[in-house]
Amino acid sequence: MSIDSIISNAFYIYYLLIIARIFLSFIPHNPYNSLIRFVYEVTDPWLNIFRRVIPPIGMIDISPIVAIFALGIVQKILITFLHFIGL
Repeated sequence: MSIDSIISNAFYIYYLLIIARIFLSFIPHNPYNSLIRFVYEVTDPWLNIFRRVIPPIGMIDISPIVAIFALGIVQKILITFLHFIGL
């Protein structure tokens, strides 16, 4: 397995966690559930960056959408950099 495929898989898993976080926001859940807590604790640092800049529109928080696009940009830049340095 090459390093770029490992990085791509890690980003893919993080995308899935953010999408799970979006769906969890629509349904009532137990905040003490360890799986739900894990999803929130892993995605909060990245999402909080965008929540500070992008306020909710009414009851809708669009920061996860912007965070997913930004994550894609970071992924492309990182993989391009790794190819540039020869890894």
